[in-house]
Amino acid sequence: MGTGASRNTDGDGSNGDDGKEGILDHAGGQFYVSLKMVNIKLKGDLIPHVYGSVPLVGSWDSSKALAMGRESASMWELSFVVPPNHETLDFKFLLKPKYGNGPCIVEEGPNRLLTGGALQGDSSWRAYQENLEPSTVRGIPDVSINSVQQTGAENGSSASLELDIEHYVVPAPSTSANSGLVYAANMTETPRSLSRAGVLSNADSSGSVSHSGISVDRPALIKDMEVSVPDPSKVYSSSGMVESKSVGTFSPLQKQDSHRGLFVDRGVGSPRLVKSASASTFNIDLKLDTETKNSMPAAAGAVAAAAVADQMLGPKEHRHLAIVLVGLPARGKTFTAAKLTRYLRWLGHDTKHFNVGKYRRLKHGVNQSADFFRADNPEGMEARNEVAALAMEDMISWMHEGGQVGIFDATNSSRKRRNMLMKMAEGNCKIIFLETICNDRDIIERNIRLKIQQSPDYAEEPDFEAGLQDFKNRLANYEKVYEPVDEGSYIKMIDMVSGHGGQIQVNNISGYLPGRIVFFLVNTHLTPRPILLTRHGESRDNVRGRIGGDTILSDAGEIYAKKLANFVEKRLKSERAASIWTSTLQRTILTASPIAGFPKIQWRALDEINAGVCDGMTYEEIKKNMPEEYEARKKDKLRYRYPRGESYLDVIQRLEPVIIELERQRAPVVVISHQAVLRALYAYFADRPLKEIPHIETPLHTIIEIQMGVTGVQEKRYKLMD
Repeated sequence: MGTGASRNTDGDGSNGDDGKEGILDHAGGQFYVSLKMVNIKLKGDLIPHVYGSVPLVGSWDSSKALAMGRESASMWELSFVVPPNHETLDFKFLLKPKYGNGPCIVEEGPNRLLTGGALQGDSSWRAYQENLEPSTVRGIPDVSINSVQQTGAENGSSASLELDIEHYVVPAPSTSANSGLVYAANMTETPRSLSRAGVLSNADSSGSVSHSGISVDRPALIKDMEVSVPDPSKVYSSSGMVESKSVGTFSPLQKQDSHRGLFVDRGVGSPRLVKSASASTFNIDLKLDTETKNSMPAAAGAVAAAAVADQMLGPKEHRHLAIVLVGLPARGKTFTAAKLTRYLRWLGHDTKHFNVGKYRRLKHGVNQSADFFRADNPEGMEARNEVAALAMEDMISWMHEGGQVGIFDATNSSRKRRNMLMKMAEGNCKIIFLETICNDRDIIERNIRLKIQQSPDYAEEPDFEAGLQDFKNRLANYEKVYEPVDEGSYIKMIDMVSGHGGQIQVNNISGYLPGRIVFFLVNTHLTPRPILLTRHGESRDNVRGRIGGDTILSDAGEIYAKKLANFVEKRLKSERAASIWTSTLQRTILTASPIAGFPKIQWRALDEINAGVCDGMTYEEIKKNMPEEYEARKKDKLRYRYPRGESYLDVIQRLEPVIIELERQRAPVVVISHQAVLRALYAYFADRPLKEIPHIETPLHTIIEIQMGVTGVQEKRYKLMD
């Protein structure tokens, strides 16, 4: 298929429209013409050419045809410059042998005509031309703020004050973020070792569903089960680790093994490298085993590059990372573990959250008093070490099946317990301890009360005050024997949950993924605040069914912009520290323009997925003219990358700074963006699998409110227009 496009260039030859194909009418300029042939199957040594009348070739002699250059596997291009008053260009495409003077294959049908920079009879070109009209938002700064409008009927402010936002609430999809309070530990992995052996109790009477979809529904009563528990009294230190006490530094120091070279503790996932006895360099073992292939994250860009590079010289066990939580009860360990799990999954790392408390309840029941948690109770200590070992065995088994990052959630408050876990991890995975310390008595008291309300341990306790006292007794038992982490690789979060100050300490941490984890944890907190996600108002391209582009709003889109302004004024009227984020495309900026009183910030990272050469086309046009691309996208929308464009995985990578900033913000944020981008953002908050992202429903003229806080993530949807 052949297409034509042109753009006006300024007198010095520089593009006047930032390099986008189209036409701009500047007097005295020149037209840059780009002729393309896309999705053509060539046999033998045939090369696409163009021939035709002046001013391009000046001859219909096929021997004088101009050869096109290959731009990609499925596209050829020929570019040239003509004056704006050029004669009509009358041309056709043809295929010529690369070598020799064999027969040519001439394009069938009428000649193609280019007059005044416009390709006649081509609807795709007309769409390009309309898309590249001068932007209506050019000149608006990247950061701006409207003054608050005065109340009055003429600007609609009085009507907005009477807006009943609850009138617009619509049901969220069944697979959306939690709409009610959910105990975070119940959403962790269901114990496989207990399930296989039938060693289950009615600990979670309502049943629970993990990320893997395994459910437990009023399981049978507990039976005895043997498990091998390493002796925690034997001191163990991670092999190859320099005992560094340099708190707050990233230390790359490692012991050297003459047979393996220098191994630096880095992230997760890479091709396996082998070194022969006679070779002085490492070579990639192309015969990757299943475990190695599975250890690669489903990611693009920096994450994929780091996953390969960070393990080039690493031992096999460092392909897997275990984040082992440490801390007293009611310090936010499970909440932190759940957030970290969600973040790593979204980045593309296969991550699971193993909660030892869930194992304990399934094996020993929920009716355990505070005495069960006393350090001088040998039966209780043995039972708790046993379930911790069971959870660790399950996590290691899952890693052997291809899992990448395991989050091991328990108090792990003694060196003996941590020594046991390090012994079990030897040769299997790399351990980083994550200790949460909180000295704010008000936050601890709030967490304790939430625990009594939500934990299955107290579901059968009708007396709230009795449960509260029992938990405080349990907490006192832990405090008597608590030993802070000072061994191995660790991250300490000290008074970070309030979001006001605090500190984070790291020891012997290096590598891309551990570094990203530290950076994420530095920016997280528990301050409740809403995040509002919405697509721009309907654009002219939405009406036409065309993807990409940068058109203005349709009439319906302009109405939505006004309704959205009224909604934001009502919903955030007491939140003057809120902000409005948009992409750099004019349809989002125009949607935000009626909103007054809040700073507006343009993010390039929030721009719609780049459709590359398909920008401005309809899906029907892609199906007709580029069937191979259409089918490739249909088979795998997550990884499919538009020619010269992006994939959903690419979008996720450029959105990571947006996610980090949304986590860091303490005030409400309204994000006005595009369908693919909002799908990726929503998937992070709702903890949706990557493969589902391209299919998440994000309709026009609908607001998705994500409520962030100590109880996790809740969702509410408002549909302002049909």
